[in-house]
Amino acid sequence: MDQGLESKRAPAGDLAKAARIIDGYRQGYFLMADEEDGGLGWYTSRERALIPLDERFRFPKSLRRSLNRKQFRPAISEDFAGVLAGCSNRESTWISDELKAVYLLLHRTGWAHSFETWEGDRLAGGVLGIVIGGAFMGESMFYNIPEGSKVAMVELVNCLRQQGFVLFDAQMNNPHLERFGSFIIDESDYDKLLQRAIAQNCTFELSAQGQVDKDKS
Repeated sequence: MDQGLESKRAPAGDLAKAARIIDGYRQGYFLMADEEDGGLGWYTSRERALIPLDERFRFPKSLRRSLNRKQFRPAISEDFAGVLAGCSNRESTWISDELKAVYLLLHRTGWAHSFETWEGDRLAGGVLGIVIGGAFMGESMFYNIPEGSKVAMVELVNCLRQQGFVLFDAQMNNPHLERFGSFIIDESDYDKLLQRAIAQNCTFELSAQGQVDKDKS
């Protein structure tokens, strides 16, 4: 089932507005607010950063201990608002109040999700993203506990693999993402991969298979 159709109780106006926004993501654009004036706009790039969902994915060996002892419990959208607040709680942020309202709308209508890690009853970290078919558009990430967001990244990739996702879009590359094997593709290749991904019928949910494969570090 297409994730955007799952939330049947959302008002018709919300569903229509969310559909228009998701159409922009389907075409390869993403939303950002200008950090200076807060104006919200659509952006694209000639080069796109992806997180690999195959053997190219890697993670810092320092995470092995946390993963082996299952220090953090993975979850999906148990505290979407908390993850959104954490991602935007920075001195300089592109997640304006207007964009937060957009993400909350997309969450209510079944498109936006948070992949989280928990230590007991405390939110350790999380990744904010939009799901369309077999594409996960990573928007932002944060942590409250050291390694919380890094473990969330590893567990998220494991989840996407198990559910047959094709694309993990990280939008723009940085040294942090490179530690997980992020790589760049050009706009043409991205568009082809995006269209193949959004045509998939994937379910964004945790599997009972457990944590990350032991041979992927």
